Amino acid sequence: MPSRTRKFRGLRTHGRGIKAGRGAGKQGGRGNAGLHKYKFKSMLIYAPDHFGRHGFTRPPKIVERPTSINVGQLEAFVPVLDAAGALSRDGAAYVADLAKVGVDRLLGGGRVARAWKVRVAHASDRAKEKVSVLADEPAAPSAGAAP
Repeated sequence: MPSRTRKFRGLRTHGRGIKAGRGAGKQGGRGNAGLHKYKFKSMLIYAPDHFGRHGFTRPPKIVERPTSINVGQLEAFVPVLDAAGALSRDGAAYVADLAKVGVDRLLGGGRVARAWKVRVAHASDRAKEKVSVLADEPAAPSAGAAP
């Protein structure tokens, strides 16, 4: 049995047609080539959102990026809280004011080894199950401020 190449000797295109077998010539280019030209109609049918911008990006200065920690990280956070004056004791429980160290949100990941009372702006439901979350009252007006 002769090889395929030997079989096609003497035939100009070896069974591939004119200009076939030279890269992506017969299919009109590789991938998305030609979507704005000769493949425009198929782009309209199969990928109508291919070109152009979609949606919007909010200005970075108004995007809120809250700082959060898990309840399992509270033990490791004790030195930082103590240095900031945001930690006190209430019997056997630690009382922490996370707003003083710039933490906005308490999440429920991890385990707690002791009782905690935490003052924070937002806490997840899982965090509320694991530690006692105190209501974050707004700061009292200073004595010199006008009413």
